[in-house]
Amino acid sequence: MAITLYTFGRYWGLPDPSPFVMKADLLLKLSRLPYETARGDMRKAPKGKLPFLRDGETVVADSTLIRLHLEQKHGIDFDRGLSVRDRGVAWSVEKMLEDHMYWALIYWRWMDADNFAKGPKAFFKRAPALLRPMIERAVLKRIRKNLHGQGFGRHSDAEKAVMASRCIEALSQVLGEGRYFMGAQPCGADSTVFAFIAAGLTPYFQSPVQQKLAVTPNLVAYHERMMAEFYPDPPKQ
Repeated sequence: MAITLYTFGRYWGLPDPSPFVMKADLLLKLSRLPYETARGDMRKAPKGKLPFLRDGETVVADSTLIRLHLEQKHGIDFDRGLSVRDRGVAWSVEKMLEDHMYWALIYWRWMDADNFAKGPKAFFKRAPALLRPMIERAVLKRIRKNLHGQGFGRHSDAEKAVMASRCIEALSQVLGEGRYFMGAQPCGADSTVFAFIAAGLTPYFQSPVQQKLAVTPNLVAYHERMMAEFYPDPPKQ
C-alpha cells in the first residue's frame, strides 16, 4: 500500500520549512520504501501539526512516532551497525535538537521582526486580509507564550545565543571527521541532524544560529554532502 507523507512543501531554499518534516522525509529516504509527499493542512492533521504519515489504513502523527512505525511495521533498523553506546548517543543528540535547539530556531524565525516579515508571515496569506493582522498577533502571542513556558524565551538574546552555540559545538564534536553523523553509514540520527543544520544554516534568516553554523566547517561540509546525496534538486525559494 502507498505511503504518503504530508508536508508544508518547499520554502526558503529548504526541502521543507519544518525540521520535523525534513526529518521524516529523510527517514523515508533512508528506509528505501516507496512513498510520495503531499501538501498537508494542519487544520486537518491528527494532532494539529505536520508532518503526519498515511501508510495504508494507518495514520501516524509526529516525526518520532513515524520513525517507530517504520521500524516496527517494516522491520527497519535505522541504527544497524551502531554499538549500544552509540545508539544512546545518537538518540540523545536528536532530543537535544528537538527539545532545545528547536526553540532557538523558533525564536529567531518568529520573534525577530525582520525574519518574521520575510518568512513566517507568508503563512498567513490565505487568511482574509481584514482578519490577517489579528490572526498574526494571536499566533505570535501563542508562540511567545510557548517560548516563555518552555523556558528558552525567558533568557536574554545573548544567553540564547550562547545556549544555541553550545548545541552546535556539541554536534560538531560528535560528527568529527565522519561522513555521516555516527560514522561511515547513515543512521536514524542523520535525519534529525541534517534537518536542524539545514533549517539553521539557510541564509534566508539572519540569526546567531545561522552565523555559528556558517563558521563550523565540518557541519557546513556535512550539510553539503547530505544535500548532494539526498536532495540533488536544489529547493526553490
